Amino acid sequence: MSVVVEAHLPNLCHRGKVRDTCDLGQYFLMVATDRLSAFDVVLPDGIPDKGAVLNQLSAFWFQKTVHIVPNHLVEAVEDVRILEGHCPMGVCYVFPSYLGGRSMLVRKAQRIDVECVVRGYLAGSAWEEYKKAGTVCGAALPPGMVESQQLPEPIFTPASKEESGHDINISIDQMKKLVGGAMTDEIVEKSLAIYRFADDYARPRGIIIADTKMEFGFIDGKVSLIDELLTPDSSRFWDAELYRPGQSQPSYDKQPVRDWLVASGWNKEPPAPKLPPEVVQQTTARYREAFRRLTGNDPQT
Repeated sequence: MSVVVEAHLPNLCHRGKVRDTCDLGQYFLMVATDRLSAFDVVLPDGIPDKGAVLNQLSAFWFQKTVHIVPNHLVEAVEDVRILEGHCPMGVCYVFPSYLGGRSMLVRKAQRIDVECVVRGYLAGSAWEEYKKAGTVCGAALPPGMVESQQLPEPIFTPASKEESGHDINISIDQMKKLVGGAMTDEIVEKSLAIYRFADDYARPRGIIIADTKMEFGFIDGKVSLIDELLTPDSSRFWDAELYRPGQSQPSYDKQPVRDWLVASGWNKEPPAPKLPPEVVQQTTARYREAFRRLTGNDPQT
């Protein structure tokens, strides 16, 4: 006999910085919240619609790229009534309606503990390393490149997954020591294929994908994409019309938040300061515009 109870998500789920993961027995329910993390600190203010954009854009890309590599998506949850019948340990939960549009059912996977970053342009930490050493993750690049310049070819730059703090950039040789040579070669090939496909899709829609990070795991013995895919939280999306090499670029992500936090003088230690309403509004608008350009629709909120 099943017992129906109200779902208290913090008790049912693992709570991450911006996502909650609920164990429903056969599947996980991944919930994208409106929480925002900057400089590895969760901010006191959420960004309205952010969770819906992250969830629905990931589902969009998972469906578009399944011909390249399998992924963990079972179903994007548009209406929580589809969760009826998922009763782990004989307990059926009544899920709140706000999970519609911001959650998805996913297959369980054994995570591969490497962050898989593909870079098509010289930006962020890659630009900082290049300025100092002419390299990115230890790999030499041509001399004389400028900030935000397109690389001759997209490059794969892995990072080790750390339980706390920033992930640490590693070389491909170090990755091979962690997961093996054959596995590394497969992940590199699939990561680059996903990036090239997505960049070709996004560019005619006015967005440059400067770089993106992916996560992989094993599902039924196959290497599969997990977590999120090609969202404003996991990628740098630039406006193609405004793109100018030699400087930083306006991006469709939480850059207004980062800029305000730096200007505020915050020391990047908890607790973070509250954000002004206009910064919250600007950030919501950027997330929604990225979704609209890439999908041609507005997110379900």
